[in-house]
Amino acid sequence: MFLGFLASTLSAAVGRNGYYIASAWILVDAGYGSTSVATVLAIVSIVELVASPLVGVAADRFDRRRLVIAADLTRFATMLATACALLYKDAFLTICLSAVLFAFCDRVALTGSQSVIPIMARGGDLVASNSTVFFVMQFGCLGAALLFGPLLSEHSPALVFTVLAVFFLVSAISLSSMRIDLVSGSVSRAKSFALDIDPGLLRLFAVYALLYGGAVLVSVMGSAFVLEEQKGTAVDFGHLEATWSVGSLIGAVLAARLTQAISAHRPHFVLLGSSALSLMALLFVPLPWSLIVFAAFGFLYNLGRVSLEVTLQSRVCDSALGRAKGVMHSFAVTLGLFIFSITAVVGDHVFPSTIFFGFGVVLLISASFLSSSVAQQKG
Repeated sequence: MFLGFLASTLSAAVGRNGYYIASAWILVDAGYGSTSVATVLAIVSIVELVASPLVGVAADRFDRRRLVIAADLTRFATMLATACALLYKDAFLTICLSAVLFAFCDRVALTGSQSVIPIMARGGDLVASNSTVFFVMQFGCLGAALLFGPLLSEHSPALVFTVLAVFFLVSAISLSSMRIDLVSGSVSRAKSFALDIDPGLLRLFAVYALLYGGAVLVSVMGSAFVLEEQKGTAVDFGHLEATWSVGSLIGAVLAARLTQAISAHRPHFVLLGSSALSLMALLFVPLPWSLIVFAAFGFLYNLGRVSLEVTLQSRVCDSALGRAKGVMHSFAVTLGLFIFSITAVVGDHVFPSTIFFGFGVVLLISASFLSSSVAQQKG
């Protein structure tokens, strides 16, 4: 049944990444600028901030498989409705409205599906299972980048969103092939809403938030970086997304070979520092070389994500994993909202590479602070 889960993960990843690629490019291409992209993603973040704790509780109390199927079917309907609306309504308003429902369903799907991984891995290698799932997710992201770049160049936005709808329908059908007792019968239900959070978990949440913030910045500023600063096309933007995904795929593969190292705190801080240097390098390199930088950052991001997921799943029991992921994502979304606020104000007045550089400096300072806090606690 793991194959059905992986097929669902792959199809949903294509649809999810394709949605953000299409939305970002349609808005920028229509003349709304990077501020509109930041606004849409800020809407997504507000919805996720409100939904994450609630979805985490739901994932611990109800059947995770059925929650994900319901989310996929709702995303399917949302994509079809968006495709129809784009034929008659303003693109910015349409995408903003679709983002509200999409963000809620997306959080349900991600929290539910990732909380299933430890159950799938029971009796096996938790690192290998997480690496496989994240590899499939990033392979889906790569597929979305390669597919939707040409689609956006040659076809109408309505057709693009119709194609997106198909991927979410396939995801729901694939997940339906799994036996219910495989997922729901193996998880003891949460008996309370409370979650014990120690300093170690707080540091884990902080690292996740910072890595998430870097990925969010790429989503917000990537299209403007290509179109406005580097004078590229939709195909070039697709190449950027593709190189990010290739780097992420390599990160997922190597994570499976770092079983001993990724459970320690220090690799997390090294990943933060390396990610900072990657983002800062974008200020100094032209478009062809910047693709390599985005690939490097994608590699570091996914290596960190796998590391964090394994560490979290090892420290938190199955019956509380949904709530832990909900709280962790709330930390990340709070930082994301702060990033959106800054980019919404200065995004059209400052080069994207300058914003990347500034966030890289923030990552360096944060990595140093978190590392010193671990050393003080050990002392």
